[in-house]
Amino acid sequence: MSNYAVINPATGETVKSYPTITDAELQAAIASADEAHRNWSKASTVDERAALIRRVSELHTERRQELAEIIVREMGKPIEQALGEVDFAADIYGYYADHSADFLKDEPITLLAGDGTAVVRRSSLGVLLGVMPWNFPYYQVARFAGPNLIIGNTIVLKHAEQCPESAAAIERIFLDAGFPQGAYVNMYASHDQIATVIADPRVQGVSLTGSERAGAAVAEIAGRHLKKVVLELGGSDPFILLSTNDLDGAVQAAVDARLDNNGQSCNAAKRFIVADDIYESFLEKFTAKLAEIEVGDPTSADTTLGPLSSLKAAEGLDEQVKRAVEHGATLVHGGAREGAFFPTTVLTDVTPENPASKEEFFGPVAQVYRAADEAEAVRIANDIPFGLGSYVFTTDDEQAQRVADSIEAGMVFVNVVLADGAELPFGGVKRSGTGREMGRLGADEFVNKKLIRIG
Repeated sequence: MSNYAVINPATGETVKSYPTITDAELQAAIASADEAHRNWSKASTVDERAALIRRVSELHTERRQELAEIIVREMGKPIEQALGEVDFAADIYGYYADHSADFLKDEPITLLAGDGTAVVRRSSLGVLLGVMPWNFPYYQVARFAGPNLIIGNTIVLKHAEQCPESAAAIERIFLDAGFPQGAYVNMYASHDQIATVIADPRVQGVSLTGSERAGAAVAEIAGRHLKKVVLELGGSDPFILLSTNDLDGAVQAAVDARLDNNGQSCNAAKRFIVADDIYESFLEKFTAKLAEIEVGDPTSADTTLGPLSSLKAAEGLDEQVKRAVEHGATLVHGGAREGAFFPTTVLTDVTPENPASKEEFFGPVAQVYRAADEAEAVRIANDIPFGLGSYVFTTDDEQAQRVADSIEAGMVFVNVVLADGAELPFGGVKRSGTGREMGRLGADEFVNKKLIRIG
């Protein structure tokens, strides 16, 4: 039986199921990608491949309504946010189409001794495996596939089991843009089959965005077979508020940073660490603002908060909140699940001994902490196994730099939220993963940095 199915989380309806590929089809997919790399990739130029990716960007824009409606059905993203995700994916493809030629230019090295020249030349590695999550079905693929196809790598892609329709739509776009068969191959593969793909000698690297558990499993298999891995895993990002001239503005930023994508974003702000002198005022305003936001129909343009991605996800979040309260946390607001819909929720008094202090809450649940001073705020922020993103709000420029330098995370945003960009590298440290995607660094992960030294 296949696990690939579109199950509308807002209604519980199973819209359509898709069969898992056979082992023979799996081998055919890898062979097709390998052939495309050995032939099409070697015969085409960077500019030619960039032109194809530019067309991929255009097709995302042309089909934005259709693409957005698919992921509303698949994982409950409110329609306006779904449209925004499609637009962002188009921007990412466009960015790489415009800049990859510069990223791939030869890099001369000044010799310390001897005659001649030395240069680093970047080239493709071969077939890459992408294992993508359900929370951003188009954006996640764009930041992996965009640069790597221009580099000349070819891709076999396993999307999340609940995103088979968007997975097929993405593959269709690549073919319609003019990419040959095998350049980008969608696979409805099982987890056991993914282990087979990683082990295959024709596959040169793996990029996974997902849970810690999935990342550890993929990294273990890849390590045994000496394959390059990029992992973007979970996060419990701190939002540190030390001072502000506009408390209402800071509260709105906090709300926006927590509720994007129904709260199901790896780099959403999840722990709000507030200076003692403004803690009570912030908590009151933050809770009131969250309480104004009600769950609603994700197909409506007026909806800010739709269902979680599945009933299972909502049930898991419900268990986390109850466990946090059992261990001493105070439920200030929310917490009453209805099917896959989960209301905005605020927890306080989360001690370091509470399991909640070390967990990722993937949904509209906010933990609010009181910090006596800057040092304690940084300590609370870093007292977590994760290290993906972080947010710092302060009116003191020197303090902003000190705190940014002290936070153990791959990204720090100061006095701004929802500021990701195609040009900005994305990734974390600690249990949040390894490697980077997007920007120049994202285009430098799966390349052969070949030294050519001429005497």
